[in-house]
Amino acid sequence: MNDCKIERILIIVQRSNGDVFLSSPLIEGLFHAYSEPRIDLLINDDTLSIARTLPHIDNIFLFSYVDADKGQGSLTLHLLKKIFRRYDLSICLTSSDRSVFFALAASGTSISAVDASLKKSWWKRLLLSYHYKFDSSRHIIENNTTPLDLLGIGSGKQAVSSHHSSSAAENIEKMLDKHGISRFVIFHPGAQYSYKVYPETLRNILLEQLNSLGIALVVTGSKSALDLEIKRSIPKLKNVHDFIGETTIDEFIALSERSLAYIGADTLNMHIAASQNKRIFAIYGPTFLSMWSPWCNAIHAGTRVNKPVQTYGNITLFQADMPCVACGKAGCDDHHGISECLYQIDPLVIKKEIEQWLTTFR
Repeated sequence: MNDCKIERILIIVQRSNGDVFLSSPLIEGLFHAYSEPRIDLLINDDTLSIARTLPHIDNIFLFSYVDADKGQGSLTLHLLKKIFRRYDLSICLTSSDRSVFFALAASGTSISAVDASLKKSWWKRLLLSYHYKFDSSRHIIENNTTPLDLLGIGSGKQAVSSHHSSSAAENIEKMLDKHGISRFVIFHPGAQYSYKVYPETLRNILLEQLNSLGIALVVTGSKSALDLEIKRSIPKLKNVHDFIGETTIDEFIALSERSLAYIGADTLNMHIAASQNKRIFAIYGPTFLSMWSPWCNAIHAGTRVNKPVQTYGNITLFQADMPCVACGKAGCDDHHGISECLYQIDPLVIKKEIEQWLTTFR
């Protein structure tokens, strides 16, 4: 397949910010294997900001679940018309019916992830040129690069990278200069979902402990309701600088590139810092590590082992020492409620690991 003339490719990623960002190894592989083809994306509209930072992308098609509900599928039909047979190759990284329809419409050569259940996916397997089972026991990057193997390109030793604009770098330098910050680590307490967020009481103890280490802590976050709620609870400390709501995704990538390390939640920003080979200290609740652990570029792997404290490459993870960890649920009730496991992670244990690294680093 990699010997065929492939000039236009559509990649469909109808999932979250992290899924879109971690499609970058696939994009890089296709771009170089097919001598710089035109690559377009079809994504959900709430992931546009991170999609705009990906390299080698020409055009981005947006799907909105809100608009689709109002129009009873009119947006789906509109997008199908826009992409119909415009591509030499289409790749879908999600197994939903709508996403697969987009892949089938876009090109005569289509690849998609499919459900393991034959009852759900038999027709997809029949119509697609190639398919693969989306496997939650494998890392998302390994899942996302499977199409390269199916195409005969080979996924090789996968690595993730991130990119930002020069204007974002300039803006960040001005912000850091304004606060008199030179050397710093990022502290990112928030996430897209509250069940991933380290509890306020423990978080503030951790910030107080880290403040004593004498290194600047830049606290980051978006303008989401959850992050702004966290912003109101950040303690006023000498070495803590609150940047929540003050940076775009583009600027966060530039800020992270200037940092020494990342401390915080299991979320997109953690994956960005890991892509820059920063020292990572990530606090995990119910998330499956096998699929969503930070990817270490140095060893081309994540982890699938659950341990209270573990380090691989430049990455240290913290989890609760509980038999249910990790359960993969959206909170203990599986309805975005509280994750009790996060309440069992001692901030002093986190501080100790960071202090040991900082002593060695200095």
